[in-house]
Amino acid sequence: MSAAGRFITFEGIDGSGKSTQIRTLADSLRAAGHDVVLTREPGGSPGAEEIRRLVLEGDPDRWSAETEILLFTAARRDHLERTILPALARGQIVLCDRFADSTRMYQGLSRGDLRATVDQLHKLMIGREPDLTILIDMDPSVGLARAKSRETAEERFEDFGEPLQRQMRAGFLTLAKEFPDRFRVIDGARDIDTVAADILATVMADLA
Repeated sequence: MSAAGRFITFEGIDGSGKSTQIRTLADSLRAAGHDVVLTREPGGSPGAEEIRRLVLEGDPDRWSAETEILLFTAARRDHLERTILPALARGQIVLCDRFADSTRMYQGLSRGDLRATVDQLHKLMIGREPDLTILIDMDPSVGLARAKSRETAEERFEDFGEPLQRQMRAGFLTLAKEFPDRFRVIDGARDIDTVAADILATVMADLA
């Protein structure tokens, strides 16, 4: 592994299994001798975790899409400065549950065409794309049922319902075609162990 580290993100609709699979991958990579930092968005640093509570809890209409873009960008900047870039500088593998692609989808497409705004802010304030993005593809009805079954306080986006999840799935698949060099699409409809093995093989090939 190079001294610059490797930045790997996981994306997908709610309930696609990202969080389970990214933890499994972290364990597998550590067992193979890699130095791994496991983090998430929104969150991943103290300041960003405070913003996470603002954007993921409460009424679906709590914030406008434009306000959400600013909040997510602020959280991402703090996360980047305090967690991601220092870890990469140490040569570690950073595994991040969601990054800018989620903002491109959830805020950029969900309530109007704000993708250009998201990209402008990203270029100005973040300026970093992942080295590799694992997109776990899942049927939206199955994913939403999984997500709602968790019964957590962080269900603001799930409360927008299945139409949003279908829009997000289509958008993520389009993003994978837009950035083919870094996206790898994984079929999340299979059993957990098969999906995990596919992801591990994909990441190990990238690290080789």
